[in-house]
Amino acid sequence: MKEEKFNQELINFITNATCAFTTIKELKKELEAKNYTYLEETDKWDLKKGNYFTIRNDATLIAFHIPKNFINAFNICTTHCDNPSLALKPNGQYTKNDYVKYNIMPYGGLLNYAFLDRPLSLAGRIIIEKNNTFQKQIIDLKEPIAIIPSVAIHQNAKANTNLDINMQTDMQPILSVNTKANLNDFLKKSLTIDGQIKDYDLFFYNCEKPCQIGYQKELLASPRIDNLTSVFAGFKAFLKAKSNAISVYVSFNNEEIGSLTKEGAESSFLLDILKRIATCLNLDLAKTLANSFIVSCDNTHAIHPNHPEYMDDTGNLKLNQGLAIIKEINSTTDGYFSSIFKKICDKCGSSYQDATIKNDCQSGSTLSGLSLRHVSISSIDIGISQLAMHSSYELCGLKDITYLYKALELFYQTDIIIDQKKTKLIFH
Repeated sequence: MKEEKFNQELINFITNATCAFTTIKELKKELEAKNYTYLEETDKWDLKKGNYFTIRNDATLIAFHIPKNFINAFNICTTHCDNPSLALKPNGQYTKNDYVKYNIMPYGGLLNYAFLDRPLSLAGRIIIEKNNTFQKQIIDLKEPIAIIPSVAIHQNAKANTNLDINMQTDMQPILSVNTKANLNDFLKKSLTIDGQIKDYDLFFYNCEKPCQIGYQKELLASPRIDNLTSVFAGFKAFLKAKSNAISVYVSFNNEEIGSLTKEGAESSFLLDILKRIATCLNLDLAKTLANSFIVSCDNTHAIHPNHPEYMDDTGNLKLNQGLAIIKEINSTTDGYFSSIFKKICDKCGSSYQDATIKNDCQSGSTLSGLSLRHVSISSIDIGISQLAMHSSYELCGLKDITYLYKALELFYQTDIIIDQKKTKLIFH
């Protein structure tokens, strides 16, 4: 795929993938267009050669490709589709000083001040009841309907020296000065809903558009770079899978809040699906997992132009100089699979950088680290480096996303054959 086309498709994807629910809706739409077969978890599965996917709780997707001459191995890529945002509390609308406000709770570790003075729209899932029947609907208003105004410098003299933002008092969005307005009525009218809205999983998100910046338009400034860049690169690579291994792509929900949910990386979802594939294909699951590899894709930090003191003495990352191979004490990367993946990068021409953190800084948990509590296979943590992580508007290098995509594309086109003490790569 040409770089310009790839970048435009990425920007379109980020624009439409505004929360976990809408992201999975976008992935589902493309899989259906490519004739992937949807499988309900509640149904009996009869699998053979072909392309399949399943979704749990509307917010986590697992897709897989079974080749004609499959071998006893899974090539797996995991990503996460949720991002730090403002979750709506139930019945959270209230009026104060003639402002219609909505009570929110932080979803994930937000960079709070970065959500002030931004146009906010609303996306997620609503539950509609009519005649004792419940229906789920994924929604995205797309247009801005709320904002969190900051306090003027004239009223807060410490605003530029000691800005202490309180999530409860400073981060409540305003939606209107019409005190008779009601969010449920607004949604029913805007979305032509027939029935009663019983509950919802909704999020305010920054609806500013992504843009390319820099003298050569080489940088991407955008909401939700963490982790939609990995979701997009991994998904596009998966669609070109050609190896004899069974290719698996996962986009998990809830990474930003710890992953311990029924559809998170620490759930049994991935193992449940691998078991069902193995059962249908009459595979020895333990043997197959021993021959399998998982690539966990999530973003990490580039060296900051104004604060290099936050970075390690070595292992620093620079924008547009290669994807990141992350090796930390709590990562799953070891020298064995790292060596294999570096060879894959060399083969496809993807530059890479080794990433470590300062010993007095804390890093987050990884998707594969959580999944490996249930699925113990060889794993590696990779991603791209970025700036302003968990801001409402982040920054990264566009070339790094291309490097990530090309490496994952070849990973999905490689048989990794383990033979006693040797491992051989067969590229397709």
